[in-house]
This record gives sequence, structure tokens and C-alpha cells, in this order.
Amino acid sequence: MSGLPPESIAVDVLSNGTRLQGDLQLPPGARGLVLFAHGSGSSRKSRRNRFVADVLVQAGLGTLLFDLLTPQEEAVDVHTRQFRFDIPLLTRRLSGATGWVLQQDRLAGLALGYFGASTGAAAALAASCDRPQVVAVVSRGGRPDLAGEVLPRVRAATLLVVGGDDDVVIGLNREALARMRCEARLEIVPGATHLFEEPGTLEQAADLAAGWFAGHFPAAADTRSIA
Repeated sequence: MSGLPPESIAVDVLSNGTRLQGDLQLPPGARGLVLFAHGSGSSRKSRRNRFVADVLVQAGLGTLLFDLLTPQEEAVDVHTRQFRFDIPLLTRRLSGATGWVLQQDRLAGLALGYFGASTGAAAALAASCDRPQVVAVVSRGGRPDLAGEVLPRVRAATLLVVGGDDDVVIGLNREALARMRCEARLEIVPGATHLFEEPGTLEQAADLAAGWFAGHFPAAADTRSIA
């Protein structure tokens, strides 16, 4: 890394005709770009995902946090939960956002990864099947089981990170892992519950994610600017 600070910019992500708000960070010489798929009832402003994004940026990786739902959809979902478990919709939004990334000259050619939390993990796995440019996926406290029949089709190297005290989700992740045919691994963070709120546990999850992406992205990239 050059030691220069990452460039940050607010972006409008166009996903299959739907405009979504996003925040893009790209350090000089970025080794790749990680798109975040937030979990049920969350948004790009999620404190936990922003913490993870900062760790990834410090590791030389670009990040794109964006809202999978429009403001109107979020206003409905907060009362009805109509959209947060709509995996096909979330998958289409993430895949469409990836298409937008691929059309941006300043981002073209970067290796791509997905970071999914909760239901966003299922969307990340499903969308990766349609986007071969995505070489790595990390799930934090995710529900990969909700990806269902697409699990054997996933080709992106996948890391499943689960809290050691999140018993039900550990079981669901193990079931999903057994159905996958790609490079995949389950990492359990001792003492962590579903939201990784215990001291030091989110840091461990973020470090695992950074290591996974760094290990699957190219070793170097040209210096880029998002100005």
C-alpha cells in the first residue's frame, strides 16, 4: 500500500433500473472490490458492516456498501418485513449492482468479492452464481441455507463465519457447507453471538474476512482513482 488515504465517494448504484444509494471506498492500488450485502432489517449504514469495511480498506481492499432496498421499500419493510427475506429480490439487486460496477471504468478489471450478513449471505451466494467475476464470498452470521438449491452451483471460494454461541445458525451453516462443491470453510468465533457484539469478536470476524479476500484476490493491482 502507498500510505495514501483511500478515496471515498457517495454513489448512485443502478441495479436493473432501480437506483440505490451507496458508499464507495477505494485505496490506492486496491487488490479488489468487496460489495456488501447487508442482512435483514439493516442498511449500508450498519455499524458492524462499516467496521468490517474499514478493516478491509486498511488491508488494501476497496469496498462498496449500498442499500439493497429503496427508501420506499425500507419504509414498508420496517413494518411488514416484506422484503428482508425475499432472497430472489435481494439476489437480483446484488447481481444488478455488480453489473453496474463492471460498467464503471474506474472499477473495471478489479477482482470482486461479496460480504454478506444474515439474509444477505444467501443473496451473495446466489448472485455469485451469475457473476463469474466474483471470486470470493464471506458470510458473517449468515443464513447461507436460504440460498437453497443454488448452493451446489456456487464456484466462488466461500468462508462462513459464525459465532460460537450462535448454536442454531452454526447448524444451518454446517448444513449449507455440506451442500457446497466449491472451496469452502466454516470458521467459528468463540464467545460470539449472532451479532458479534461481544468484545473483540467482530474484530476477529473482520480479520478473517480480510485474510480470505486477500488470499483470493490478485497480489497487486494498478493504482486507481475514483475521482
